[in-house]
Amino acid sequence: MKYIVILTDGAADTPVAELNGMTPFEAAKKPHIDALASKGEVGMVTTVPEGFPPGSDVANLAVFGYDPQKYYTGRSPLEAESIGVPLELTDTTFRANVVTLSDDENYEDKTMVDYSSDEITTEEAHKLIDAVNKELACDDYEFFGGTSYRHLLVWHNKENNFTLTPPHDISGRVIGEYLPKDKTLLNLMKKSYDILKDHPVNLDRIKRGLHPANSVWIWGNGTKPNLDTYAEKFGLSGTVISAVDLIKGIGQCAGLNVVEIDGATGTVNTNFDGKAKAAIDALKDGDDFVYIHLEAADEAGHRHEIDNKVKAIELIDEKIVAPVLEYLKNSGEDFNILLMPDHPTPLNIMTHTSDPVPYILYKSGDEVSSGVESYTEANAEKTGIVTERGYMLINKLLDRM
Repeated sequence: MKYIVILTDGAADTPVAELNGMTPFEAAKKPHIDALASKGEVGMVTTVPEGFPPGSDVANLAVFGYDPQKYYTGRSPLEAESIGVPLELTDTTFRANVVTLSDDENYEDKTMVDYSSDEITTEEAHKLIDAVNKELACDDYEFFGGTSYRHLLVWHNKENNFTLTPPHDISGRVIGEYLPKDKTLLNLMKKSYDILKDHPVNLDRIKRGLHPANSVWIWGNGTKPNLDTYAEKFGLSGTVISAVDLIKGIGQCAGLNVVEIDGATGTVNTNFDGKAKAAIDALKDGDDFVYIHLEAADEAGHRHEIDNKVKAIELIDEKIVAPVLEYLKNSGEDFNILLMPDHPTPLNIMTHTSDPVPYILYKSGDEVSSGVESYTEANAEKTGIVTERGYMLINKLLDRM
């Protein structure tokens, strides 16, 4: 038996006026996903428990089968695991995005122009993080390079008692009221602007018509996680496929193999073909479980890119679901597929919500007539099937109920 999760990060949405009142799932052409929905269980699931931030960290932990109320210790420590940063139990970690701020004179008056600095390349971003680290690192804290705009700050021997704002929640807003109250963190952010605003990488980006990554934005604090491995928890071996350090970190903490894919960007231009091939290769090599994480719809939601959000869903259908499904059907082995977003990222607000999301649970050995011809938020809600505790859904996939 093979078990597959296809995680369409942030793909759930609300009706969009520019799509004639449809959601991206309703507007997208996705015949393979709809076929799975017609022969599987379709329902709604809550992935973010009440009182938790509606982030991909909390939601993906739940989809992996870990109760966030028991296992969640923050976002950044999972990313630290992914990029190989050793942590002590006394460390507090932070996400350190490189962002584009406006050029207003006072830091507090600047506007969040772009939380991803035009999806800066990892190579460019590492040069910027290295420059910040060279000037600001000390015995207490240091910066580490991650992927694209997503990086890491570790503060040693520091209690995790911060309330911080994700930069993608304040696109287009003046940053003053969202800045850290902690003077050290605020000082690091201000000094990073002085270091980065005229850095050669940014001067070159400006010449090319791209947003400069002119400041570090600190958020996503947490402490070292401690997850049961999949071998311990479920007796399974498996592989995680993602462009995002957070998801890779969860996979590593879960004792799963994490595959690096050339050209995997986390955007609509990611290497979908490479991800599908990696999934199929993992199954051929004997893995029981594969988790395919696809970030593109979430990024489009944050950037209010309506056409790209629809396109992301269509590409997932064509380039992920279709080839993986074809391989599984030809393999002669029974398989279960769980397809779902982790959380909504509605285009109208450009950030995450904790609302329930639609899911498909398809079992090749137990096809059912769901009465659902098209996989959408509204159709999933109409079935009346609801899973309140998202971390329990994995048990349905693995036939552990």
